[in-house]
Amino acid sequence: MSSVASSSSASDIVTVPTPRSPSLSPRAASPTPTTPAVTTCAPSHKRRSSSSSARRMTSSNPLSTTTSLASIESGIQAASLDQLRGYAQNHYAEVHQEHETEYLDQTMASGYQILREPQWNKGLAFTPDQRINNNLTGLIPHTIESYQTQCARAMKMIQSRPTPIDKYLYLSSLKAENIDLFYRVVMDNIRELMPLVYTPTIGDVCLQYSSLYTRPEALYISIKQRKSIRTMLRNWPCKKPEICVVTDGSRILGLGDLGINGVGISIGKLALYTAAAGIDPSKTLPIVLDCGTNNETNLQDPLYLGLRQRRVPVDVQQEFMDEFMDAVKDVFPEMLVQFEDFETEKAFNYLDRYRNTHRCFNDDVQGTGAVVLGGYIGAVENSGVPLEEQRLVFMGAGSAGVGVAKQLMEYYTRRGLTEQEARDKFWLVDTKGLVTHDRGDRLAEHKKYFARTDNHERQFRTLEEVIEYVKPSALVGLTATFGCFTEPTIRALKASVDAGGAGRRPILFPLSNPLTKAECTFEQAIEWTDGQAIFASGSPFSPITKNTGAESGPVTYLPNQGNNVYVFPGLGLGAILAKATRVTDEMVYTGADALSKSLTADELHAGLIYPRIERVREASLVVAREVMKAARRDGVSDLPEEQWVEWEEWGDVALMSYIKSQVYDPVSFADAKGRL
Repeated sequence: MSSVASSSSASDIVTVPTPRSPSLSPRAASPTPTTPAVTTCAPSHKRRSSSSSARRMTSSNPLSTTTSLASIESGIQAASLDQLRGYAQNHYAEVHQEHETEYLDQTMASGYQILREPQWNKGLAFTPDQRINNNLTGLIPHTIESYQTQCARAMKMIQSRPTPIDKYLYLSSLKAENIDLFYRVVMDNIRELMPLVYTPTIGDVCLQYSSLYTRPEALYISIKQRKSIRTMLRNWPCKKPEICVVTDGSRILGLGDLGINGVGISIGKLALYTAAAGIDPSKTLPIVLDCGTNNETNLQDPLYLGLRQRRVPVDVQQEFMDEFMDAVKDVFPEMLVQFEDFETEKAFNYLDRYRNTHRCFNDDVQGTGAVVLGGYIGAVENSGVPLEEQRLVFMGAGSAGVGVAKQLMEYYTRRGLTEQEARDKFWLVDTKGLVTHDRGDRLAEHKKYFARTDNHERQFRTLEEVIEYVKPSALVGLTATFGCFTEPTIRALKASVDAGGAGRRPILFPLSNPLTKAECTFEQAIEWTDGQAIFASGSPFSPITKNTGAESGPVTYLPNQGNNVYVFPGLGLGAILAKATRVTDEMVYTGADALSKSLTADELHAGLIYPRIERVREASLVVAREVMKAARRDGVSDLPEEQWVEWEEWGDVALMSYIKSQVYDPVSFADAKGRL
C-alpha cells in the first residue's frame, strides 16, 4: 500500500473571515464596547442566533424554546457542513507518493482477477479454451453466449426498469462489469440508449450525482491539491490516454453551476466518443476540476462530494486552469483535451488561450457550431429561400449562441460574401433584447462581434419585436428557456418567410438541452407552421403523424436532432488518428461540411438534414476522414509523410480502410463467425 505524505504548516491556518462563516479571529471573538463585532456571512447561510432576541421562551420551561427539536438539529447539521470555517488557504501542500501503482498484466491474470476487471471480462462469451486457460471453469455458467444474446438479456433488463435514472444505473453497473458488452449494447441500440447515456437523462444524473455515487469513474482534481495535478494524472490506470473531457461543472446543460456533480457530463460524453466513433474506451479520461460551487443546494447537501465552498475568484480559476493544462501537456503530451460546460466567458477565454499551444477544442463553442452548420447547410437547400435573402435571428447570445453564429457565418464567407456581409445576416437576442452597441448596458466581450449598429437608435426588447423588424428566414434557440418560442413568435417567422413567395419554408432550430429547456416542441413547430418548418432540436423528439384529410392518408413528420454527437466524436477521432498538434478552424468546418454530405439518398428523400441516429457511427467515420485530410492541409498532422503519400495514391478507400482498422468494435467469437 502506498503512503501519501501531505504537510501543513502553521501558516496554512489563518483566522480570517470566510464568505460563509463568522470570523474566528481573536479581535472578532472578543469585541470591545467601542468596537462592535462584525461578522461576514452570506445571507443564505446565516446561522441561528443564540441571543435572547432570537429566542422565544415558553411559560412552562424558561430554558426551552418554541423552536422544534428537528429545526434545531437541522440548523446544527447545516452549520457542521461548513468544514472550512476559519480557514483561508494561502499555501498548498504537494502530495508525495512513495511509489507508482503496479497493475497486473492481463496475460498474468486468471480466475476472478479477470472477471472483476471490466476491461477483460467477456461475460459468457469466453470460449472453452479461454475458460480453461484462465481458470474460469465453474466461475461462470457453462453456457457460451454471443454478445448478441447477452445484449438481448441486457435490453430486457433495461426495459424492465421504471425510470430513465434506473435504466442509467443499470447501464452504469454493466459498464463497471463488462466494458465490451456495455458498448455492444449501446452501439446496437443507439436510438433507444443514447438518451440514457447522455441527454436528456444525464442532466438528471448530474443533479443527483453525489447521491447516486457508488464508485469512482473519473479524475477528481481539487484546487486544494493544485500542486499535485501531475501526480493525479499519473495515477490514472491508462498510461497513454488519447482524449479527455474536462469540465469544472460551472454551466451544465442549462442547469447552471453543479460543481463536482458535473463530472457526469465528462463520463457521458466519452461514452459517446466510443459508441459513436469507436475510440478505445481504455484511452478515454473523464476529468472534473473542483473549484467550489455557487449552488446553494450543493453547499447545504450533506452528501455533496465536492468542496463545500463558494467558487474561488475567476483569476484564481484561470491560474488553476493554466496549471492543469501545463500538467496535461507534460504528463500526456499527445492527449486531446475537450473543454465542456464551462461558464460562457471562461469557455471563450480558455479556447482562445490554449488553442494554439495545446491539442484542445471546446465542444460547446465549436462542436455545437459545427453540428448546427452541418444541418443548416441542408436546411438552406430545402428552404427555397435564396442565399442572399437568408436572415437569421438567434435567441441566446452565450457561448453556444455566438459559437454557432460564427460557424454559420463562415458558411456564407465560403460562398463569396465578405466578412461584413456575412455578419450582417445575424441578429442576436438576449434577455434584454436585440444586442446592439447603443443599448445602454455593458456588453460581454463575446457579444460585441455581433452587436448591431444599424438599428438607427431603436431598441427591440422582445423576440416578437425583433422578428417583426428583421423578417428572418431562420430562428435559432440557445437560451435554455423552455417555451420561449411562443405561438405568435413561430407564426410570425412563418409569415415573414411566406411573404417572400410560394414554396418557401422557415428554418426553426430550438437547440437547448435537455427537453425541459427546449424553446419549443416538435409538435408545436408542426402545428404552428402548418407542417412547413424545417426543424432540428438539441434533444430527441418523436415523429408526429397527422391526418390532413388528403386522399393519400395521414402524413408523418420526421424531426431532426442537431445533436453534437454527429460531430465531436468524428472530430476527436480524426484529430487523434492524424496526430494533430492543434485543432484548427479548418478541421472544425470540414467536419461540419462532411456531416452535411454523409446523408443517404433515402434520408435526403425523407427531407432529413441529419443522418438517422442509427447511422451516427458511419457518419462519424466520414467526418473523421475529412478532418484528417484537413489536418494535413493545415500542416498540423504529425503522421509520417510516406503515410499520406500512400493515401493520396489510393484515395478515400485506403484512408477509410485505415480508420476502420483503428476503431474499437467489440465482437465475440460467435458474432465474428456470423459475420464471415
